[in-house]
Amino acid sequence: KKCHYLEWVSKVRVNTQAVLKRAQQIQGRKVAKKQWQAAWLLKAVTCIDLTTLAGDDTPSNVHRLCMKATQPIRHDLLKSMDMHDKGITTAAVCVYPSRVADAVKSLKAANSSLPVASVATGFPAGQTPLKTRLEEVQMAVEDGATEIDIVINRTLALTGQWTALYDEIRQFREACGDAHMKTILAVGELGTFTNVYKASLVSMMAGSDFIKTSTGKESVNATYPVAIVMVRAIRDYYLRTGYKVGFKPAGGIRTAQESLVWLTLMKEELGDEWLSPHLFRLGASSLLADIERQIYHYVTGRYPAYHELPMA
Repeated sequence: KKCHYLEWVSKVRVNTQAVLKRAQQIQGRKVAKKQWQAAWLLKAVTCIDLTTLAGDDTPSNVHRLCMKATQPIRHDLLKSMDMHDKGITTAAVCVYPSRVADAVKSLKAANSSLPVASVATGFPAGQTPLKTRLEEVQMAVEDGATEIDIVINRTLALTGQWTALYDEIRQFREACGDAHMKTILAVGELGTFTNVYKASLVSMMAGSDFIKTSTGKESVNATYPVAIVMVRAIRDYYLRTGYKVGFKPAGGIRTAQESLVWLTLMKEELGDEWLSPHLFRLGASSLLADIERQIYHYVTGRYPAYHELPMA
């Protein structure tokens, strides 16, 4: 079976012009207005993996992030939209492995069942020994992470070692156990659209629950053309196997407007079923602030002063 699939990988060619043209179309779409836009923005909030991946993360800023994730939009704003009792939270909280225990503790204390995601496998470069990468996954899972964002070994993709890449990702899949596995391709470092498509396929074949564009640490992160290549791989994989794999753009997504473009892209390329946190996540750290700003404007007719929407 594996041979049959790897034959599929070897035959892939991506039409660059067609992809670029489609990306322009999506960006040129008119986005929803007024209450429709507010509804879409709340939908975007529920798909956010609220993330902190900094060298200066501490238990207290992780705690703040967790509190924000459980109550992402100010209660009074939700109340005036009659959405205060709908349980609106972000999709997950995403942190480094050594901060997983802090996040789990904060959420437990807040009586929240929000998932904790952790990046692992030598994030962001993926250039540590395989044994170390596997141990890192196991430790994050032991500390209570129920989602693991792994990074692929770009060297294998760039040198066309697809079988070796498949075998590595299979091992990460096993190390994840019951945890959901999101596989980060680091598209800015894969060179060509064809490589992105092949890496997407191999990641899905090896058992990924999601494929994710970027770590957010590369110089080029989530762009619409690359996303189209990835979601079309998801669609082709679904049509061929019946498995639905999720999609997560990450890195540099900062404005409410952009989050609407991402939702539009999912709706048009994969359909309404992919418009839920079950199959779509937005990796972001500063996006939520802008969405909350736009919702404040929708409710009050003015933009908030800086101090009116604190971090948490």
